[in-house]
This record gives sequence, C-alpha cells and structure tokens, in this order.
Amino acid sequence: MEKGEEVRNKQVILRDHIEFTRHPKQSDFVVRTENTIHLEVPKGSNGVLVKNLYLSCDPYMYILMKDIKGPDIFSSYSPGSVITGYGVAKVLDSRHSNFKKGDLVCGITGWEEYSIVTKPEDLFKIDHTDIPLSYYTGILGMPGVTAYFGFHEVCAPKKGEYVFVSAAVGAVGQLVGQFAKLMGCYVVGSAGSQEKVELLKNNFGFDAAFNYKEEHDLDAALKRCFPEGIDIYFDNVGGKMLDAVLLNMRNHGRIALCGMITQYNVLERPEGVTNLMNLLYKRVRMEGFATFDYYPFYSKLLESVLPYIREGKIVYVEDVAEGLESGPSAFVGLFSSRNVGKQVVAIAHD
Repeated sequence: MEKGEEVRNKQVILRDHIEFTRHPKQSDFVVRTENTIHLEVPKGSNGVLVKNLYLSCDPYMYILMKDIKGPDIFSSYSPGSVITGYGVAKVLDSRHSNFKKGDLVCGITGWEEYSIVTKPEDLFKIDHTDIPLSYYTGILGMPGVTAYFGFHEVCAPKKGEYVFVSAAVGAVGQLVGQFAKLMGCYVVGSAGSQEKVELLKNNFGFDAAFNYKEEHDLDAALKRCFPEGIDIYFDNVGGKMLDAVLLNMRNHGRIALCGMITQYNVLERPEGVTNLMNLLYKRVRMEGFATFDYYPFYSKLLESVLPYIREGKIVYVEDVAEGLESGPSAFVGLFSSRNVGKQVVAIAHD
C-alpha cells in the first residue's frame, strides 16, 4: 500500500443508544465494509494514521453505548459512528513530531481497520517488542495500569495481608491477584464457573477461589475463605458482593472500587448497599479511582511488570477472537462470562 492510496476500511458502528436495563446484543452493532479511507493524514492536521492490529474488549464500553448525561468521566458513543476503545496499531503516516511511519503504538483508536487518531498525545509508543503485541491491550495496557496502580497505590498493600478479588479471571482481576501474591499476601478470587475457579488456583496461583454462582450466601462464602477477615478488597462487580464484603472487612481495611459490572444495566435504579456502617465501625477506607489518572506514570508500570513477564513470574491469559467482524460477538460475550482471560480482537498481525 502506498501513501495516499484509497482503500476499503471495515468498521464497527453503533446502531443506536441502548436501554439502561439490558445487556448489549450483537444486533446493536453494524459491521460496515463499504467505507473507504485515504492512507494519508490530511494537511493541516496534527494527527496520526494507523493500521489497527489488536483491539481490547472492556466492560466500560457498555456504558458508552448508552445515552449518558452525567459525569464528565463518560462520553457516549454517537449512533451511526465508529465505536472506539483501547488498541494496538502501526503508524502508516504521521504529522505529529512524536511518531513516525513504522512506529508501534497503543492507546485509544477506532474499531476499524484504519484510523486517523486526532489526539496522538493519548498514544504510547511501544518500544519493547519482545513481548507479544496483544499484551499492550491488557497487562501492558489499560487493564495493567488499572491493576497495578489500583492495587499498589489505592490499596497500599502490606506483606501477609488478606486480599479478595472479584471477577478475578478478568483482564484486571487476574493481574491484581498475582501482584498480591508477589507481595506475599493471601489471595482469594471469585469467578463465574468451575473452570475459572480452577484457573485461578492452578494457573494464577490464588490460594483459594469460589464460584459465586453456586454460593447462596456470599457472606458465608467469604467467612469460609477469610475466617480472620479481609484486609483488601479489589472490587470489580459491586452490588451484593460488595455488600457481603463489608461484613467481612478487618479494621483499617481498604476497598478499591475499580468497576461495578453488576450495575451497568441498572443505572437508573442501582442496587442499594446496606452494610456501609461497617466502614465506620472498622475504620475502612473505600475509594474509587480512574485509570487515566495514572497514565503519566506508565513508565513505572513497564519498569515493574516487564521483568515479571520476561522471568515468567506472571501468567497472563488471553481469549483472542480473529477478525474485526468477530468484535461485536466477543464484546457481548463479556457480559455472560463467555471469555476466559483478557478478551482481545485480532484484526491484523503485522
């Protein structure tokens, strides 16, 4: 392909905003194949033209499919437009001084074969290519930043503490558990199938795990796993699990609110949390955080985590769907726990 050449550009389009009370469906998306793009950044632009290689499926994208009028942290997708998300791409043309043709980058891009990134300052250049490029959608991408700084900065762990992670096989949860083990903590995770429970114990090194779908009493399940209580809870689900954890926190415990996937389709009438008095009684700190607050410290993540990967001290599991057209199905599968590990869509491999 030559600079300026016009090529077809397959894209994933949001058909329309969806209702607050249901999960996404494949029919909410349209895969459009007739659009074309010139392989050149327009004159006067500060943008970067990229060929997308890998796309990340992340639960937060579901919120953006709704007509959100609220916190500045959210900006809804526009119906009829290409959806966006985190990905890995190769630079084909650039009018930005930080990037040149041939560079590999990660950051926000479009769910399409080619994208013109108009805010290239939000891209990170990939310098370490001895690691699988798809890892930059996960362990070295947004989920890695979330897990590393959410655990180390928000939770402030100490050796020997008792740590509980919900949605523990997900892109973030699997990392938090392993970071905790590397710190010398006792770690338990919850997941939605026996297969995932075994993965947590046998592959990720969790000390124990349970299938929350088979537990009729979450409080009892947590007391069974943590007879002395929980020091750190890394919350990815919210709702009933959070409420049960509040009954089992130790004095001066910490709760990091990372995600609330059980609440994403009930934003108009979310589940109430009834055990908040335990925050007061046990002097527990509960804190929400936003991943992008830690992007300026991305180099610290690389410095800490790259050696773990190279030395085999961290296991990272991906669930890779091939082809852009498989993207909607892969994304929808997040909400039925169909994926095992980090859900990635591979568009091209070079």
